[in-house]
Order: sequence, then C-alpha cells, then structure tokens
Amino acid sequence: ICEVFRAVLPSNSDSVLSYLAGMKIVLSTQNPNKRKELLEMLPDHYQILSPLEVNWTEPIAETGDTLRANALIKAKTLSDHSGYPALADDSGLLVDALRGAPGVYSARYAGEGATDQDNMAKLLREMAGKPNRKAHFETVLAFVDGGSVHYFSGQVHGHIGEQPRGQNGFGYDPLFIPEGHDQSFGQLPAETKKSLSHRSQALKAFLAFIQTKE
Repeated sequence: ICEVFRAVLPSNSDSVLSYLAGMKIVLSTQNPNKRKELLEMLPDHYQILSPLEVNWTEPIAETGDTLRANALIKAKTLSDHSGYPALADDSGLLVDALRGAPGVYSARYAGEGATDQDNMAKLLREMAGKPNRKAHFETVLAFVDGGSVHYFSGQVHGHIGEQPRGQNGFGYDPLFIPEGHDQSFGQLPAETKKSLSHRSQALKAFLAFIQTKE
C-alpha cells in the first residue's frame, strides 16, 4: 500500500481497505499522465475502471469556471453513464502575479491543443519582469456516488522558476519549485513529489472520508 495512505490510516487501514475491496469506481480522466499519477497513489484494493472500460470514449467538455465545477462535471458524467461511483479531479496552477491565472485554464493556457511546452512558454512570457513569483497548485476531487457528491481538495505552495528544470512529472512541474525545496517538481524524485503534491493531499482526504463510510 502506498505510504501516503499508511500515513492517513496507520492503525485500521486493513479494515478500511477491506471495505474498498468490493467497490468499483470509475476514474474519470482521459489524461494518461494524470491517470498514471492517481493510480500510483491509490491502493491496489480499489477496482478502478477507466472511461474506456465503461464504454465512454468522448471528451468531456470542461465548461465550469472553477476547479470544483469541472471536477463535478467529469465525475457526474461518468457516474450517470456507467451507474458506478465516479471520482474525478480538476487541477490548476494559480500564480499570484497573474491574479490566479492560468487556474482553471491551466491545461489549455496557450490555446486548445496546447502542449506542456507551449503552456510553460506562455507562462514564462507572462511572468517576464514580475518580481513576485509565488504560486500554488490546487486539486479538487469530486466523488459522485448515487445522489451524493463529495469534494476533497489539496494545495501545495511554492514559486515559479526562471526556466524549466527536470524531465519528471508533467504539465508545469518543471517550472514549479515547492516551498522548502530548491528543485522543481520536474527534478524531485517521484516519491518526494507524491508526499508533497496537491493530488496526494486530496486523495488523503478522500480515503479519510471512505473510512467514515465503513
């Protein structure tokens, strides 16, 4: 079991994971990097289904103007379609000097179909000459189970580097340097990033919630 979950439930994780063993949950993301990162953090006891495994192949339009709204759209769409509980995340990079941009538009900051390199290049252009480089990543998870909806969030604070560094991670990871470190998320070992990340914090909150359902 991933260490992040041992930290959350050090005494009774076996009973909680026993409860989870019978659950099928659709992980509502079509981003392969995000799916890989989430699956690495989730215990093996989940029966995690991809959108393809419930016969969903279409993109889901993220029409919300907040991370919470977009997470709900994705989770509810797949839950309604499949009949299973669904878990979805929406994440963004919020930069102080840009009044919270790129925020909800992080994945398409440089336009529809933009690559990570395109988005980072635009961010560096927008940050040129700005002394305040503080920023934070935020994740909101939405869990839709029948008629109930629950949200879980996590944040990690840091600053934007002067240039991309490192090849690990995805998105803006090579530009983001978390507080207390001098390396970017693109340079830090995967286990270190997991222990700090916004997604890790949101997943800890999700698992703590599952404990109450038991």
